[in-house]
Amino acid sequence: MMKPLGALLLPLGLLVGCAPSMADEAEPSSESLEVAALSRREWAPCGFTPRRLRNLGSARVYAYDLVHGDGVLFFAASDGVHGTELWMSSGTEGAGTVMVRDIARGLESSGPTELTMVGDRLFFVADDDVRGRALWTSDGTEAGTVLVKRVLPIDASFGEGQTLVAYKNRLYFSSVVPDGTDGYELWTSDGTEAGTYRVKDIAPGQASSFPRRFIVHDGSLFFVISMGDENWLVRSDGGTSIIPMLKVHDGTLTEDTLIFRMKSVGRKLFFLVDFNDGGAHLYVTEGTASSTRNLRFFPGRSPHDLVAFNGKLYFSAGSGLPEGEELWVSDGTTEGTRRVKDVRPGAVGSEPTALAVAGGRLYFAADDGTHGRELWMSDGTASGTRLFKDIVPGAQGAAPASVTALQDWLFFSATTPGRGAEPWVSDGTTSGTRALDEVAPGPASSSPRDFIRSGWDVFFTAEQSTGRELHALPFRPDARCTKKR
Repeated sequence: MMKPLGALLLPLGLLVGCAPSMADEAEPSSESLEVAALSRREWAPCGFTPRRLRNLGSARVYAYDLVHGDGVLFFAASDGVHGTELWMSSGTEGAGTVMVRDIARGLESSGPTELTMVGDRLFFVADDDVRGRALWTSDGTEAGTVLVKRVLPIDASFGEGQTLVAYKNRLYFSSVVPDGTDGYELWTSDGTEAGTYRVKDIAPGQASSFPRRFIVHDGSLFFVISMGDENWLVRSDGGTSIIPMLKVHDGTLTEDTLIFRMKSVGRKLFFLVDFNDGGAHLYVTEGTASSTRNLRFFPGRSPHDLVAFNGKLYFSAGSGLPEGEELWVSDGTTEGTRRVKDVRPGAVGSEPTALAVAGGRLYFAADDGTHGRELWMSDGTASGTRLFKDIVPGAQGAAPASVTALQDWLFFSATTPGRGAEPWVSDGTTSGTRALDEVAPGPASSSPRDFIRSGWDVFFTAEQSTGRELHALPFRPDARCTKKR
């Protein structure tokens, strides 16, 4: 019988109480925040017309997993000819948009997933249709896109979060050797076969500890493991030493959401724990077992859209509370874990989503019951939380989605009459919040998402008649724009 993790690792210390709450910071004016944001901004769109970078094929295509590489964007896509393979793009200038390598020849798909940059190299999981799914790496050339080692990293659907992570200029991941001699354990790789090896056999023999949900925080690697019916949050420096933070008992791994949604905020790491009691508990740790503590229970839907802002955690929560789901904040204490503002009084709640920080302000989509779902902003206080722009006046709302902060600009999708869901941009002012040119003209929706800056472009995917294709908008320091706004 497998020993419990407590017998294999250092014993857990007792959880300690919470520190005193922190007072709110003085509230800056909206005008001062706007001026400060604009004065810091050096990057800007060069025009407002997105470009489809390449028609990937006449068949139904799909682009996904956009990752900023060394001067290029890596992504996975199907083009109707080669199956789903690894692609790269230099954006609106340079060499263009090309397939890196047809890993599974012909119509077969290698299905690249978990695209992760470590330094100037890309790691990913793919199937060459000969040796099964395994770890691959690429330097952006066909010859430099190679199988690293015949190991099988854990499936992302089990990991529910990041399954490959860059740490100390190496890749860390959970994997197993296909011969069945051991289970899923912690592995590392430098991109070579010799430099790819198991770090530690946490659950000895054929048993698995299933390392998953990796996050780099405060110089350490944190992740979740399982040992029998015990689930643990642990910390590592990348070597064989594994320090436990918290133990949670569980009877099943088939619906494992016990320790999840970790978010780094300064020296504090926030995360959620589900004890199967009708909600989720917000926890925080400062890297030791004694500093790991339960802050508050949230009944109903688990807190979501966690972001760091002004040294605190902001998130949407409260669907099971009388006020409904609203904007919340935590400074890492029980007293400082509170609702920011009841945007929509009553049990329905404004249901904030798509939280993003840009220009010293927090933005999110919410429905106050009067203006429909629109874009809101907050400085972190109740009085400083207000409607930012009523894009579609009335109760319908523009339903902002995929709100993404890039160089203190906001890129997002908004739905307006006669245009459908199309890309928008904002410089943090109401007058500077406007639609980009339509990707899908007329009432059809292109439903843009996956906004990411790479090189001198903002890339995103959007729906057209051929499928979800890659688009880009020139975005660079203002002096380098060839086309003025």
